[in-house]
Amino acid sequence: MPDRYALITVDTEALPKRAPNDHVKRLMWGEHHKGTAGLRQMCQIGDEFGVKHVFFVDLCGAYGELDGAMDVVRWLHGQGQDVQLHTHPEYLPATFWEEHGLAPRPQYMNQYTDYARSAFVLRHFGGLISEVTGGPIRAFRAGSFRWNANTIRALEDVGIPLSFNNSMCALRAGQSPYAEATNEPYAWSNGIIEIPMTEKRILPSVGKDAWWARLTYPESSYFRFRPWWGKLLLDTFSGSPDFSVFLLHSWSLLYWDERGYGVYRDDQRIEGYRKLVARLTRHYDVITTAEFLDLHKRGKILTARTIAVERADAVAPIAGAPAAGTPAASRRTA
Repeated sequence: MPDRYALITVDTEALPKRAPNDHVKRLMWGEHHKGTAGLRQMCQIGDEFGVKHVFFVDLCGAYGELDGAMDVVRWLHGQGQDVQLHTHPEYLPATFWEEHGLAPRPQYMNQYTDYARSAFVLRHFGGLISEVTGGPIRAFRAGSFRWNANTIRALEDVGIPLSFNNSMCALRAGQSPYAEATNEPYAWSNGIIEIPMTEKRILPSVGKDAWWARLTYPESSYFRFRPWWGKLLLDTFSGSPDFSVFLLHSWSLLYWDERGYGVYRDDQRIEGYRKLVARLTRHYDVITTAEFLDLHKRGKILTARTIAVERADAVAPIAGAPAAGTPAASRRTA
């Protein structure tokens, strides 16, 4: 069987809108009155099967509980997990920007036209994580996949070699200006390696547009179909890609109540995740970002193509024109 690699990535967030209070406790640790389903349980399941997760930790959304979020970073690093950078700067208070001599807007990283602003966010919050781990940040994923070419330029400037931002779902949702329709790693022209979110194009029914679905756990109610990877829990990985990136969140083992808050209900999602990891490890080598870089250096994982960074520059869409990164746009600009 050819080499097959997977990364299990966990966006580790405590966004204010997803809990009434105690956001780090509820949304990262997953601690609730009726039970617990959070980071510790994910790590325990990984350890059962000898794999480590890539935890993309957001300190911006949890800025009001920064000490608690840093405790999470400290614990994950102590467990030998792969701690990398995730940012939702749109949740930072105005006082944060004022303290650093910057305007509070634009809020979202896909709106940043100032390259220095992107570099500041990466350097500041990546630095906080590195102070705990003692090592450099190797990978970055933007909050809600909101990024643009300035993000990629800033990654080179601050020395972060891996971008986990390519997503056709995000492109179609208007969260990013560009995406390649691929699940294979590729290189940007400035040397940054892009590791796309594993997604599948869903063929449309008559009269409707095609759309894309992400490889996530658990299945999101956003998707109107039985997930294409559903057979992975029940059957085999025979039809899955040779290189895969799974997406979870620190709250993925919880449920949503009627207010949109993450809550513990039962252990069903914990057990479902255990089954997923059991099957995943039978068919893939689950790797970390450090292992990815080593495999790439040794030629075991290749980058399929090189893309000019300028293609991801944020531009206003032309009415009626296909979005950048779609097949029609690629033919037009190639």
